[in-house]
Amino acid sequence: MTEVRNMSPSAEMAYQRVGFLVAGTQKGGTTALDFYLRQHPQLCMASRKEVHFFDNDDIYAGNVKPDYSYYHQFFRPTPYHVFLGETTPSYMYWQPVPQRIQHYNPDMKWIFILRNPIDRAYSHWNMARYLGKESRPFLQAIEQEIMHLQGKSTSQLKVHAYVNRGFYWQQLSRIWNLFPREQTLILRNEELRVAPQSTLSKVWFFLGVSELNNIQAMRRHTRPYTSSMEGQAWDVLKNIYEKDVNRLEAELKWNCSDWLSNTSRTLSIAFTTILASLSDYFADVIAALDWV
Repeated sequence: MTEVRNMSPSAEMAYQRVGFLVAGTQKGGTTALDFYLRQHPQLCMASRKEVHFFDNDDIYAGNVKPDYSYYHQFFRPTPYHVFLGETTPSYMYWQPVPQRIQHYNPDMKWIFILRNPIDRAYSHWNMARYLGKESRPFLQAIEQEIMHLQGKSTSQLKVHAYVNRGFYWQQLSRIWNLFPREQTLILRNEELRVAPQSTLSKVWFFLGVSELNNIQAMRRHTRPYTSSMEGQAWDVLKNIYEKDVNRLEAELKWNCSDWLSNTSRTLSIAFTTILASLSDYFADVIAALDWV
């Protein structure tokens, strides 16, 4: 149990469990959402983004009950806080996580922010390349991952899972098998970027906290791209994601046609081409910035 001092017994009981998670998707806008959530005075966020408790297989090794006190040490609630929450994007993706969280808190509220899975995959690869963790061209990387996914191996890739992390419907289905849909909130990356205030209003309502106006805008940084996405790579990903995206549209009543359209293909390739050009032109400036 998280230590809470100078509080009534009823208030202390409310802090025994973390109450909400921003659980995905990686490279979908979780950093921005976490930044905004930390501005709300009624929310106690973990001392760092990405605690990685429920997706840490070492913690759950040997079927031993996990030490939740280790998890709770990342939170320092005050009497003004209504909810404890944290942001770890891979919770959505890692298969054992929903059951682990159900055992921890069956009333957990889940928040997801989704992005065009094709753009997400390329952004993920670009991050790995920028951090020196990926040397393969994008097309080669996704083709090798697809071969792994289509093979006999049942192992789930944790590193370089550029393609697999984009099957949102599959991941949400696993969570909905254990949690009521009413305990999940699903946002679109585009909405948070274009209209953060109205998007955050949905979050405040979902969590049952007061409306927060005049939020501080997040300064956005973009990692440099050395090349644009190849048209062949876009076509490969469109074909592999189409069924999952269509299912997601039907269940969420969303229109995701722009994710798989030729217009989206043209814009994605053009956008990364421009970024690659700017990266070369402003190489010295980029090297001096704290890119995230």
